[in-house]
Amino acid sequence: MQDFMQKVAVITGAGSGMGRYLAVLLAKSGCDVVLCDVNEDTLAGTASMLKNYNVAVSSHLLDVGDEEAIKALPEKVVAQHGKVDLVFNNAGITVDSDFASMPESDWDKVMDVNLHGVINMTRAFLPYLAERPEAALVNTSSIFGMIAVPRQSVYHATKFAVRGFTESLVKEMKGTSVQVHSVHPGHIGTNILSSAKVNPVQEGQERTGMFARPDATQEEQGAAFRENGMHASRAAQVILNGVRKRRSRIFVGLDAKLVDLAQRLTPMHYDKLLPLIFLPLVLFRNKKALKDLPAEP
Repeated sequence: MQDFMQKVAVITGAGSGMGRYLAVLLAKSGCDVVLCDVNEDTLAGTASMLKNYNVAVSSHLLDVGDEEAIKALPEKVVAQHGKVDLVFNNAGITVDSDFASMPESDWDKVMDVNLHGVINMTRAFLPYLAERPEAALVNTSSIFGMIAVPRQSVYHATKFAVRGFTESLVKEMKGTSVQVHSVHPGHIGTNILSSAKVNPVQEGQERTGMFARPDATQEEQGAAFRENGMHASRAAQVILNGVRKRRSRIFVGLDAKLVDLAQRLTPMHYDKLLPLIFLPLVLFRNKKALKDLPAEP
């Protein structure tokens, strides 16, 4: 897919972060945008950023963990926009917890959003994508779909699964009009850590501090994660460039590429290399937004 002019793109998690800036950059490219998010206020904020672009924009309050809501979405989109050319399964959440003490409800919620949401969105929209002369399905995995750290077992389970699911689809859809992409962001400055549920650290265990000191509050951890990551607009630009170039696996950020290399070189001991990868990159990562984009509300 060489350009996005006069295409229609559906984006989950469009209320903030990469989803918001995928919407902005697509609209700037002349693409009609379907915004989906569980947060009505942030969804409206993204819509307001698109008001000066000459494209059609629709908004849908959507919990991607709700299978019935997803089943009803394609007909609504087609009724409003006439077609669907791109689907970005971008929504994601996490719970910071050791597995042994994690409530089953927490596990199920993350699974429903991060994995079942991707599967159900794919199942619902794939027939519509297949009708188009060129189309793209873009599923967001993570560098945590390649490596693992403590207290993120459910997030890893979903992101490893999204990776496997998507890479299988790449092979199944080869030779068709639908190109399929697995996205692996590194450290992107989003609110996922700030909005995560954090369960207490059990006696005798330590909370990891990959992005701030281990004893930092959740607010401090979230702020450090957000402020020291690649700006979400630059991540969105990398993703869209990967779609244009038909890259089935899209690594977002030098840290993502180095993590991939580290786990290939030493599959069971890559954790020893992570400080060498993440800490220096904090100093050089581009944290500024792309130029000539609308201000956030």
